[in-house]
Amino acid sequence: MLIAIVAVVMAASVLLALWAGRASRGGGISEFLVGGRSFPAWLVYFLAVGEVYSIGTMIGFPSGIYAHGASYGIWFLGYILLAYSLGYFLAPLVWRAAHRHDAMTVPDVFGRHYGNRALELITCVTMLIALVPWGQYQFIGLQVVLSNLGLRLSPVQCVLLAGVIAFVYIAVSGIRSPAFVSILKDVFMLLGVVAVGLAAVLAAGGTAEVTGPAVLARAQTTMGGPALLFAMTTILFQSVVFYLGFGGAYVFPARSERAVKSSTVWMPLYMLIYPFLVFAAYYGLQHHPGLANPNTVFMVTAKGLLPEPVLGLVAAGAALSGVLVLSATALTIGGMVSRNLVPNVRPAAQRRWTVGVVAAFLVLAAVLTLTASTLMLTVLNLTYNLLAQVVPGWLAVLFARRVRAAAIATGMVVGVAAAVTLYVTDATLGGINPGLVSMGLNLAIVFGWRLIAPGPRRAPVAREGGPAVTPRAVATQPAP
Repeated sequence: MLIAIVAVVMAASVLLALWAGRASRGGGISEFLVGGRSFPAWLVYFLAVGEVYSIGTMIGFPSGIYAHGASYGIWFLGYILLAYSLGYFLAPLVWRAAHRHDAMTVPDVFGRHYGNRALELITCVTMLIALVPWGQYQFIGLQVVLSNLGLRLSPVQCVLLAGVIAFVYIAVSGIRSPAFVSILKDVFMLLGVVAVGLAAVLAAGGTAEVTGPAVLARAQTTMGGPALLFAMTTILFQSVVFYLGFGGAYVFPARSERAVKSSTVWMPLYMLIYPFLVFAAYYGLQHHPGLANPNTVFMVTAKGLLPEPVLGLVAAGAALSGVLVLSATALTIGGMVSRNLVPNVRPAAQRRWTVGVVAAFLVLAAVLTLTASTLMLTVLNLTYNLLAQVVPGWLAVLFARRVRAAAIATGMVVGVAAAVTLYVTDATLGGINPGLVSMGLNLAIVFGWRLIAPGPRRAPVAREGGPAVTPRAVATQPAP
């Protein structure tokens, strides 16, 4: 029954992807990567939440509370709420920058705004290093979730099926498949999370028996000292990276700035799933203490409370979440390789190149999942810290008039080196999030350089219509 439900849902998602592909048949690279910049607000909303609320939400949020208590939940919820507030103002400007430069990737924006091929390459390499483990994590998370929910598939079968379905999504319609499949994914993810949370409350005898002061230790509901400092700095750090690091993938396809802004208004509604995840986490803490792997708490709780048909809904939501984010990440990587990393790819050939890179990435990620997943998981923690290194460049593009491309490139390289060093040395910094420190160093270089040696005057994107210096053409990258 369980595997039949998952199979039916995944088959339905493939049919939905094929249906979505009707609009992109015969389209060029713009249609493939950014949907021809035609997505209305409601589709931008589903694409964004589809990529943001991934399989990591079902695994990471409950396991973080299970292992670390309230401090994890506070910074997790806090940064998302602050990100939506910032995104209301920043996300439309990100779209405007892409529209101004006819850009389909973040390196496109940076390279064309400053007319600098070196900056384009450095941005591309930085984002590739950050996104490869993020895509890899979807494979690993999918394998962990489905195996713990009792789906009788071997690791090889899980990885193979996920890779094939993710490739089909992208091959048939590019960005349109993740956008439309995200609607189906959200239905099953919401049903699954709510079912587990409600089952936990009913089994315990009410919310007070799950989250009340009589059943929870003080350490699970309070925080202070380094934990509080880490929570506050992480809220600030990750809320900025949310749109200026990850945002291009789900902002660029919008049809207008208004569509982007409208989509952000409704995004906080999706956070209604978090109370149910909290119930599942605290129920697991009381009834399944001492789990060897905290990442399994949501699945263990679900398996112990739900009948098999409902458990199938949970498994289907988890499977769709992992495959959806995997496909969208693969498309982003493919687009950057075909447009920014490899020089002189003709626009007519970029779609074929992108599909080829997507296939190569999925094969590589699948092999690494089966042979070196532990190594990749250790690198995963760097994803946010590395993506943060494009934030100073975005701030310069959006708001600064006289920043040099060399300053942004240098700040990015130094920031990446600092992020890796702080991670490898496991620096605690008194509780300050290391990503904030590396990004701060990057910002100091970019805007300190501007004070010492200002660059040529350019109109920042936030001041659309002002006097601007026309960037030099990037010689090695043809226009689309």
